[in-house]
Amino acid sequence: MLRALITCAALMLPAFTAPGVAQTTPDAPLQAQVVPNSALARENPDLHALFQAMGLYDVLEIMSIEGIEYGQDLEAEMFPGQGGAAWRAIVSRIYNLDRLTSAFETALPADAFSEEEFADLAAFFASDIGQRIVEGEVVARREIMDPVVEEAANIIYREELAAMSPRLELLETFNDANSLVDLNVAGALNSNFAFYRGLADGDAFEIDLPEDIMLAEIWGQEPEIREETVLWLYSYQLMAYDELSDADLQAYIDLSNSSAGQALNRALFAAFDAMFEAVSYDLGAAAALFVAGEET
Repeated sequence: MLRALITCAALMLPAFTAPGVAQTTPDAPLQAQVVPNSALARENPDLHALFQAMGLYDVLEIMSIEGIEYGQDLEAEMFPGQGGAAWRAIVSRIYNLDRLTSAFETALPADAFSEEEFADLAAFFASDIGQRIVEGEVVARREIMDPVVEEAANIIYREELAAMSPRLELLETFNDANSLVDLNVAGALNSNFAFYRGLADGDAFEIDLPEDIMLAEIWGQEPEIREETVLWLYSYQLMAYDELSDADLQAYIDLSNSSAGQALNRALFAAFDAMFEAVSYDLGAAAALFVAGEET
């Protein structure tokens, strides 16, 4: 039972690439399809405008959609047929777009960027190359939601890996500059632990589980999570950056290695990690109600 729960929780954190992430339809403008209620728009409109240009609010929207869909899978794994309308309502509330937006914005570190760093970021993402990067990320992020597309992308990645593609070397440099694999794995582990704490606090288990047992179970999943993260990330990036030249991708790498890029990366991961930990805990606590009911 323990390992089954952890395996479910490990699927919760969609890998997110940084600095620029977005989603929309290929023919739509690069703006949020659903406008969330954003306190940042009132409190720091310049930063809000940067995040809009990067598509971050679009990504929050897609994470909301994915989270609600994941709730259905979680019910099937943990308490099949027991959740019904009540579970769907709880999951919809947990993954509500305004809730995700508020959690993300609240967790943003204060004074994350210097004036010079902010100016560099705003200039890059307003530039032609910045917009082409975001556009590629936009299309790929939406398309890879389709399991058929994701599997096709995985096949392409494995073929490129077998061929020792120079593009994969550039992507590895980009990912290393942003610590994308390690930070995504760490975020998934933290979310899993939060999910587990929610289950435990909601009395999903017949006995009180010591924290060290929870952590041991979670760490046992680290190799699998890392493998899945690498596969998803590179498959996605091969799609997202297919239209970029090596010089374009090198410019993105240069931004990532700059003070501005590093500051952005730290801020994004801090905010997303906090958001997902809160969501994961709430989801675990809610699931505990149905798990306990099923076992009585």
